[in-house]
Amino acid sequence: MSFYLPLGDGEFRPTKATESPWDTQMQHGGPPAALLGKLLAVEGQRLARISVDFLGPIPRRDFQVETSPLKPGRLTSLNEAHMIIDGRTAVIARAWHIAPGPQPPAVTDAAHADALPGEADDLFPDMPDWGYGQAIEWRATAETSIWTRVKHDLIDGEQLTGRDRALIIADSANGISAVLPLDKWLSIPPTMSTALLREPVDEWVHLSCRTALSDDGLGLCTGELYDRGGALGQVTQPLVVRAR
Repeated sequence: MSFYLPLGDGEFRPTKATESPWDTQMQHGGPPAALLGKLLAVEGQRLARISVDFLGPIPRRDFQVETSPLKPGRLTSLNEAHMIIDGRTAVIARAWHIAPGPQPPAVTDAAHADALPGEADDLFPDMPDWGYGQAIEWRATAETSIWTRVKHDLIDGEQLTGRDRALIIADSANGISAVLPLDKWLSIPPTMSTALLREPVDEWVHLSCRTALSDDGLGLCTGELYDRGGALGQVTQPLVVRAR
């Protein structure tokens, strides 16, 4: 099982594992973010930040990905990718990469998440067949903090990386920390930004997040990413908050 089947020449087919909770015919934002992040990888450099703009609901249909360099360089580079569905750009991602260098002469103390619980949680009992929800193992440590383990490859036939794991779950922050009932309120991010200090070193990634609401229908979700070695990075999502 995988999130995407490669069709050749930059074309992909999304599987049920990409299924959104808002609409069964649409994709959750996590898998597209991870796929574009993977396709924007720069040899010899490491992903430092990716911003992913969702230009509308993302249909669960075959699509093409086009990538282009915006700022090549030996130390830093900026690239862009477009996910094109039915002739329309549905998602745009921009990724900054930075070349690794010598270790600085200072060490920061690593913050750590709560310990990994021993058993998985059934967080979505009312959605037993939700593709994205079932493609990930969830273990809650608090109401808005959760360990995750992605069960499937991102692209069929290609080994899942730590970066893939982090980006697949990063766009879940708004759902995990929603302060209003999801069956009555929409809390949708038109864009998501993830900055990574490093890549996860094992299969478990922790997301600790919170959502704040304004008095005029906007929200802001922020999240901290960890693995069992400590802090990984941060997630930011502005939100459209509306009654269904």
